[in-house]
Amino acid sequence: MNTAEQTGAAQQEQIEALKAKLLHDIRRSVYVYRIDCGGCNGCEIEIFASLTPLFDVERFGIKVVPSPRHADVLVYTGPMTRAMRLPALRAYRAAPDPKIVVAYGACGCSGGIFHDSYAVWGGAENLFPVDLYIPGCPPSPYATIYGFATVLGLLEQKIRGQQHRESEEEKGVELTVPAGINPNLRKEIERTARRLCGYWQGKRIAADYFKLLAESPDDVLDYRLEGYLSRKGDPRLTEVYRAIHRIYREWVNSRA
Repeated sequence: MNTAEQTGAAQQEQIEALKAKLLHDIRRSVYVYRIDCGGCNGCEIEIFASLTPLFDVERFGIKVVPSPRHADVLVYTGPMTRAMRLPALRAYRAAPDPKIVVAYGACGCSGGIFHDSYAVWGGAENLFPVDLYIPGCPPSPYATIYGFATVLGLLEQKIRGQQHRESEEEKGVELTVPAGINPNLRKEIERTARRLCGYWQGKRIAADYFKLLAESPDDVLDYRLEGYLSRKGDPRLTEVYRAIHRIYREWVNSRA
């Protein structure tokens, strides 16, 4: 058997395993409802491409339905725009439990290139408990099918009320943050800096601020920050630094 035949045989075994899961565990087809929260429709093209005879995601028993009331899986595409926030929430509440939430595409996962727009809330995770991320701009039909196949296992767990707890061997390395900053605090400071100045410049400003934190004892931090800003002489930069410094001070005071 050559390599191509071995690959085809392995794929056929995977298909049969997925069909068996539907037949014996879930015992019916899985229904998917898509919600476009304000994207460019590139993700929609790839989702519909996965339905064509070339990829045929329905061979796994996965079907797209026209109403969230029939859905087992909610697929959110595009950045979460302010205009679509309430319709997206209504779709989530209309879907029966247990349900799976999928953040689809770069915009659905994080807001994508629109993440710092005044009209965007970010990705789907800012409103919903996301079960699965399918990254890409847009994801390919292969990634879409792989993600939907993963959904079958998650849905089985939810139907049976199963939970998986990580063992010590499964845990990854701890996240390292600059200057020993709490990861949640770091995230909030970086997000604020990027929102005020854009992705690249905001990232640089946050990095400089973390460096100042690392080099300055807390009792002289305010003095050094004001000295740094006076040397820069940039009113806009001063505004951004004071905004992220307020976040840091509020976090410190809340734990005092």
